[in-house]
Amino acid sequence: MGGTRVLPGRTDHVVVIGAGLAGLSAALHLAGAGREVTVLEAAAVPGGRVRRERMGAYTVDTGATVLTMPELVEEALAAVGASLDLDLVPLDPAYRAHFADGSTIHVHTAAEAMAEEVRRVAGPREAAGYLRLRAWLTELYRVQRDRFIGANLDSPFDLLSPELARLAALGGFGRLGPAVARYLSDERLRRLFTFQSLYAGVAPSRALAAYAVIAYMDTVAGVYFPRGSTGGRAGGVGAVAERMAEAAGRAGVRFRYSTSAAWLERVGSRVRAVRTTGGERVPCDAVVVTADLPAAYGLLGVSPWRPLRVRYSPSAVVLHTGVTRSWDALAHHTISFGAAWERTFDEVTRRGSLMGDPSLLITRPTATDPGMAPAGGQQVSVLAPVPNLRTGPIDWPRIGPIYRDELLRVLERRGLSGFSDAVEVERLITPADWAAAGLAEGTPFSVAHTFTQTGPFRPRNLVPGVDNVVLAGCGTTPGVGIPPVLVSGRLAALRVTGSNGVGAAGRRRSVSGL
Repeated sequence: MGGTRVLPGRTDHVVVIGAGLAGLSAALHLAGAGREVTVLEAAAVPGGRVRRERMGAYTVDTGATVLTMPELVEEALAAVGASLDLDLVPLDPAYRAHFADGSTIHVHTAAEAMAEEVRRVAGPREAAGYLRLRAWLTELYRVQRDRFIGANLDSPFDLLSPELARLAALGGFGRLGPAVARYLSDERLRRLFTFQSLYAGVAPSRALAAYAVIAYMDTVAGVYFPRGSTGGRAGGVGAVAERMAEAAGRAGVRFRYSTSAAWLERVGSRVRAVRTTGGERVPCDAVVVTADLPAAYGLLGVSPWRPLRVRYSPSAVVLHTGVTRSWDALAHHTISFGAAWERTFDEVTRRGSLMGDPSLLITRPTATDPGMAPAGGQQVSVLAPVPNLRTGPIDWPRIGPIYRDELLRVLERRGLSGFSDAVEVERLITPADWAAAGLAEGTPFSVAHTFTQTGPFRPRNLVPGVDNVVLAGCGTTPGVGIPPVLVSGRLAALRVTGSNGVGAAGRRRSVSGL
């Protein structure tokens, strides 16, 4: 990465806008490299899209619930000599999948355990295919990790490397669905290793096979959950953000909560200060902006040219509930598949309609951390993919409560009898709520991972015409999901410091890039 562009001029004091995982990662890496850092966060607490909130007596992760590659969190913390200090529980199974034909598959991350599960449900030929698929996923990840995911890319020519040839030889530029089908013939198993592409904004039949690395993170590297302490602190993915903020604070990073950026004061090509909605002026030498792309560009008053309009991923309706009973069918993460498959993707990504036969992600964190609910209660969240507001301009204030009732009926039809009556507290989040929070087109999954929005073609973390601003977060390099967002913070810090993991005290990164 010797030719990677670095911000010119002084970068002694950096203002980071946003205390989500991207901003926290950037702040930690910057502090470790000796920069003075101030973080401005509109909310009263850190976390951004993984913020924890209270819902009556229940603790709720308001965003991502699937934590993979926790070593990237440790890497950011190690920049300031800290560690995560949370009880990270490996989930086994990572998922429990229920299918419309009544069958169930447990997704294990250990090779032999999963091969045995595949053998049980689909026979020895499929088990052998799974092991070959696993080897392919592992090699795909190894090839992409440092060159394509963990590096700043300034030009498509930056991809020209032996890794590019290897990625092509692995079939990474083909389509995800057919690539997985080379190894597995059972339709249920194919779903388990391709459904993740929806959260990258593309149906498996159209997604690049290179995005099978998301399945690698889930099904090979493993899914973890931060369990609360015996001292009474509840766990959850939001606890990771809180620990990162605490470590950054101890390292000298200043946090300004309940403080929103209004605009960036620019003189020529350099930003001199961040202006807040409260009228304050915060001088700076450089800025890392983690807001969604339109909001980030709005702060700067710029609109970078692209030959094609930016396409955004589908959105989601999430129903958080506190319930007074439990169901044996629910693991920590349960995927409830409908019978429809290709039609489902077409509805969400092209037609702009709600799923006629929905596939749902159901999360019950109290399966691992009972402290997130009161005695006798369970915290259960249901995520249903839906169109973003551009693809499907649905009247969510009116349709939301109706869809909530439909989701509960689906859950009850699929075995969670009595669910509706067991709900004592709840919170419904729709694309209208995501939009009100400043997320473009009402989606928390940001810019879709189409071919023209991948790698060096994705909106870059440098802004044309502005010398000292870097972007981070899921809208820029490398993309959507907790691991890429953490990497984006590190990549933003590298744009500022020009160093590749050596902090002020000579500390070296403990873990290589994603």
